[in-house]
Amino acid sequence: MMAEAEQDLPTLTLSDGAFQRIQTAIVKGEIAPGTRISEQYLSTTFGIGRGPLREAIRRLEGRRLVVRIPHAGVRVVSLSYAELIELYHVREALEGMACRQAAENMTEAEIAGLREVLATHEKHSGLKANESYYQQEGDLDIHYLIIHGSKNRTLADMLCGDLYHLVRMYRYRFSTTPKRPQQAFAEHHRIIEAIADRDGELAEMLMRRHISASRRNIERRMQEQSAAPTSSGGIV
Repeated sequence: MMAEAEQDLPTLTLSDGAFQRIQTAIVKGEIAPGTRISEQYLSTTFGIGRGPLREAIRRLEGRRLVVRIPHAGVRVVSLSYAELIELYHVREALEGMACRQAAENMTEAEIAGLREVLATHEKHSGLKANESYYQQEGDLDIHYLIIHGSKNRTLADMLCGDLYHLVRMYRYRFSTTPKRPQQAFAEHHRIIEAIADRDGELAEMLMRRHISASRRNIERRMQEQSAAPTSSGGIV
């Protein structure tokens, strides 16, 4: 039994590594939305064997970051303009509610944790240069921590379930707008202070404004892009 477990461990480790590397590439836009994914390309680019790679792709399907289309292969998920704007309207309402409840329910230790995570973000080179604002997932993501800090399981299931990683992809993609990274960071700081002051009404308003500002930024960017020539390129 021990020998079998030892034989299985490298495969699991390779699969985990492949999954994390490809997921990060998708979230950061290195593999763009709508891109057709080729196992051969990924295997060569990331130095990943076909077995771990296929398991990683299955896990990415489970997180709704890639979709398998009959006769067209696997592609990175790509939302239409209307779908993306709808998603941000939903986020604005639900994350605003979560922020209000976080102000009521987060412990002092959890609020201190928010400040610590924000302090680590401030050190990121992309943010210092005001070029991008990349937050790792889960406990290194301000939005994730606030949602769970609401202590509302229904909100957490809705916002940190299937849609979470899809939202992260678009959050990062549009954080690269000039001057937006530092603005978003400052908005996070004000939100955390409202939570620390136990001012639920202000916390909700600031979170709604934060997401609304991101949505307006997306609207501007996508309108600009729609006027530019498009291509149907992919990873082949």
